Amino acid sequence: MVERKVCMSREAKLEFLKCKKLQRFNRESAGDFPCVNHVTGRGGGDALIEPASCGVRIHGNLQVGASLNGKDVFSKHRVQKFETSDLDWIDRIPECPVYYPNKEEFQDPLVYLHKIAPEASQYGICKIVSPITASVPAGVVLMNEKAGFKFTTRVQPLRLAEWDMEDKVTFFMSGRNYTFRDFEKMANKVFARRYYSAGCLPPAYLEKEFWHEIVRGKTESVEYACDVDGSAFSSSSDDDLAKSKWNMKGFSRLPESILRLLDTTIPGVTEPMLYIGMLFSMFAWHVEDHYLYSINYHHCGAAKTWYGIPGHSAVDFEKVVREHVYNGDILTTDGEDGAFDVLLGKTTIFPPKILLEHDVPVYKAVQKPGEFVITFPRAYHAGFSHGFNCGEAVNFATADWFPMGLIASRRYALLRRVPILPHEELLCKEAMLLSTLDDAVAYSLEDLKSRKSVKVSFVKLMRFHHRARWAFMKSKACSGTSLVTHGTILCSICKCDCYVAYVNCTCCWHVMCLRHDPRSIELPCGSRRILCVREDVLEKEEAAKKFEEEEDAVLHEFQQLRKGDDDFSFLSKLFPELEDRAYIPYCDLSLELTEEAEVLKGETVSTSGVSKEFFSSIRNAHEHANSSTPNNLRDGMDILKEPCSNDESDSEVFRVKRRSKVVQKRSNTPVSSNEHQSLKKHRGRNHGEAQRYAECSATRGVAMKKNNKVTNGGLREKHMVKMSNHRLIQQNRLEVRGRPSFS
Repeated sequence: MVERKVCMSREAKLEFLKCKKLQRFNRESAGDFPCVNHVTGRGGGDALIEPASCGVRIHGNLQVGASLNGKDVFSKHRVQKFETSDLDWIDRIPECPVYYPNKEEFQDPLVYLHKIAPEASQYGICKIVSPITASVPAGVVLMNEKAGFKFTTRVQPLRLAEWDMEDKVTFFMSGRNYTFRDFEKMANKVFARRYYSAGCLPPAYLEKEFWHEIVRGKTESVEYACDVDGSAFSSSSDDDLAKSKWNMKGFSRLPESILRLLDTTIPGVTEPMLYIGMLFSMFAWHVEDHYLYSINYHHCGAAKTWYGIPGHSAVDFEKVVREHVYNGDILTTDGEDGAFDVLLGKTTIFPPKILLEHDVPVYKAVQKPGEFVITFPRAYHAGFSHGFNCGEAVNFATADWFPMGLIASRRYALLRRVPILPHEELLCKEAMLLSTLDDAVAYSLEDLKSRKSVKVSFVKLMRFHHRARWAFMKSKACSGTSLVTHGTILCSICKCDCYVAYVNCTCCWHVMCLRHDPRSIELPCGSRRILCVREDVLEKEEAAKKFEEEEDAVLHEFQQLRKGDDDFSFLSKLFPELEDRAYIPYCDLSLELTEEAEVLKGETVSTSGVSKEFFSSIRNAHEHANSSTPNNLRDGMDILKEPCSNDESDSEVFRVKRRSKVVQKRSNTPVSSNEHQSLKKHRGRNHGEAQRYAECSATRGVAMKKNNKVTNGGLREKHMVKMSNHRLIQQNRLEVRGRPSFS
């Protein structure tokens, strides 16, 4: 067999030659070199964190793509801990379950997934063979229906790494734009040069070939087009699969999907992405953003091999990676979160052999055209292509996802990573809709289990917030309370999403979730601290009480979860002077509405979905989201003393940097021409300054009310006064947004 190096684009070759030149220059000089930007996979990696301005460093002042102790980043070297001279372990990996629904079962995907989930989730991944096929091939869709469709590939070094500060793996942009047909020709040529045939080879043979190649083969790199915006499902009315609910373009908007509550689309999460690969293109070990489900459809081409880890074994998986894959010097924090943080980069590849040796269950699937692969919440997975192929994937969430989503949100907060989804708001929206349903209707066992999951998660959330507000008010940790109506904003310390309540200063710059002690933080602005609470908090508490009263199982499960919950124990430690036995769940809490609190009024949001304002600045994550968890809360606030010149929006607005663009759903609500023009003018650099200026100007124009106390029974009357002032604020805000610039 003759092995040849992969055929690379002209731009990729030039980049590779530059790396070689830098390598030779490095042997003669110890100077600094210009960096080569890197790109990793979509999702919880760089999507959640602002990348460093000069790429990821490999060694000292050298950048990725430069050199590694005299070796270029594509060269293979022996990695003792991943020794794979014996490939017999491949035959010991069992297959995941495969399901063959009939056309009737296939009608509703989420109903069918509910049916198989109890069994399939125990394997982390499963395969579903579609009973109907697409009548319009993906190639026809991408070449004819989507005229001008092109994509850029990434160059993946085909090697293992030591995974220490001097040896990591990074994926580079190739710089070459392909059409679907051009990439297919290139990929097939590479396959034919290696195997003297364009035909398919046995999956077991190619699996051993892949691991042999990645350890000691001669191929230095492969190209992979991942995270390509778009879909290969046809728009033809004659295509049965495209017309079905299994079409990825509408999957997130299905009636049982939690993501239907989002008013804004997120590529790869609510909108599908394409994955176009060649021989040995790989997707590294990773877990889906926010521990979401994913569904992957294989449109055409060679098969893919998948490896999956059950969600219940995720902690064991991370422990093995931390102790036997990564060296301690690259971990950003201690414990299991350190490995999780590095895995989010989506460039970690290692043979499953090391997992088998440490009793971590691994399952595999060979996905062929016309087949779906489902990954379940918190299930790590990886894999590679057997040749040219095209797949499509999208995330989704059902009601049973909320407990897993909470775990992911807490981990992001510990690592100070910007979330992609507003978990707290999604939970509240779904729970409030659930509270309006008729209990007399007979639901399936799967439906009842999912609804119970929502109820328990919601009760836990509302119980925590009520207990926290009681403690904050009794301890005088805040000087007053404000009612707010806007959507989710981010904590300026841990970046977690805040929806039900949070603490803010009167300048609106320093948002804190209720998991921090505001008394220990000295605000740079010197302002007073205000406890901000949603105006409909009483309705939400009533719904939570209703869930507890109607189902004893909900209250019982909440009480069991509370015993080991860090949030509730944190409150007891934070306010030791307050006795827990003095607290009564859902008791009336007096709200002291202060003059300063008037400035904190927010914008009214739609009740039908999650507010669009989270994503108003979705292009930019917080500048400091990639820094480690602060040693103390005061240190966490230091980063906010100086506004960032390159930040395009307010620090407290919910923002995401998943991809380079975000598309908003079309709304039936008309937008005035003045508002439309003002939004266009301030979509750029000065949007944040304009918004803060508007709030301050509006505050000066509103007649301040004297401090007064109202009980829960008087909230409605106070809200009428508040809304009157709120309209004045909105009017001033639009006027200020029309200003040309703020320097």
